[in-house]
Amino acid sequence: MYERRKEPVKLLLVEDDMAIVKNLTEFLRNEGFDVYSCAGQADAMELVEQYDFDIALLDISLTDGNGYSLCMNIKARKDIPVIFVSASGDEYSVVTGLDMGADDYISKPFRPRELLSRIKSVLRRRGKTQAVLEHGDIRVDTIKGLVTKGNKEVFLSALEYRILLVFLTNRGRVLSRRKLLEEIWDIGGDYVNDNTLTVYIKRIREKIEDDPQNPRVIKTVRGLGYKAGE
Repeated sequence: MYERRKEPVKLLLVEDDMAIVKNLTEFLRNEGFDVYSCAGQADAMELVEQYDFDIALLDISLTDGNGYSLCMNIKARKDIPVIFVSASGDEYSVVTGLDMGADDYISKPFRPRELLSRIKSVLRRRGKTQAVLEHGDIRVDTIKGLVTKGNKEVFLSALEYRILLVFLTNRGRVLSRRKLLEEIWDIGGDYVNDNTLTVYIKRIREKIEDDPQNPRVIKTVRGLGYKAGE
């Protein structure tokens, strides 16, 4: 099951197919999510004004308006991560959705576990799973996007920040290079491959480790990948 916080992850589902709403709501609630659903843009915006959602799942075809304009309206009001869940899986639809500010895009039909993995990945990237992450004297305030070491602020690029969040939200787990690349895939257009990942990890270590040559936060697991120390 999804790792619960003190409060369940509040999720907005905007979908006009009632069969999908019923099945997806049941699945996500069983995984620990607090699900609110509606079929159109007007009702969705009322819910957005009323509740502080952690993430939103949007279809493109709605009873009123469309998912693209709804995504833009949501982003204009609140910083809520958005995943498009749509039958329109062609390249144009995907690119348009991401250009509208979406954090991810998954095409129908999809496997529920795949969608769950995408949701968890976006929540980790956006720092929505926990407000403050700590590792020794490293502290990340995910609300303010602030990283400190001791009492000093550490300045990270957007991608370095995202990589650090992946490690801190997966402490003790070995993360393969492939898994890391999947987690930090950058919809903003920055191309990250295996070689540049090595460079980014080196830069992060230089900024946060007491001894970058003997890291305690981001450790190398030979032949397997990396992990954040316990």
